[in-house]
Amino acid sequence: MKHWLTRVALLALLLALGACRDANLPALERELEAMRVDPGEVDLEPVPPMPTYTSVDYQFADERSPFQARPPEPEELPGMGADSNVAPDESRPKDPLEAYDLSQLELVGTLTVGGQPSALVQSPEGQVHRLRTGDHMGSDFGRIIGITESSVQLVEIVPTGRGGWTERSTRLTLKD
Repeated sequence: MKHWLTRVALLALLLALGACRDANLPALERELEAMRVDPGEVDLEPVPPMPTYTSVDYQFADERSPFQARPPEPEELPGMGADSNVAPDESRPKDPLEAYDLSQLELVGTLTVGGQPSALVQSPEGQVHRLRTGDHMGSDFGRIIGITESSVQLVEIVPTGRGGWTERSTRLTLKD
């Protein structure tokens, strides 16, 4: 019985495959062979001419980048009024620690001698300087206005970006 079912299934498969055969297949083969021998002419549209490139000069290179924040308006900045006297004293001799950015300097200690507080600030070379109120340090014309047990209070004079100057308060602290 098993062989009989296998033969019936095989016969059904052969019949199904035979039914899929196209009656026009030989005609199609002849037509394709004729196209291979003589493909004929192809009508193509002409390629359009190449456009000419003209460069454009960018005239806004000196303007503010649209990807940067706008600077604050003059009335928002302290020290930008018409009667502003904020400006660094360029004629004054520079103190040794004004050659460094404030981030390069380290407060290593404070001491009080005779009631006068002093700050011990280390330069990048490792040299320790003793500073008092009124001394200058940092590349932004920083002037020491106060010394506590753990910090030095400074007022720096920084450019506003609009041709003027403004004062900025900052602090140098002891590291734990």
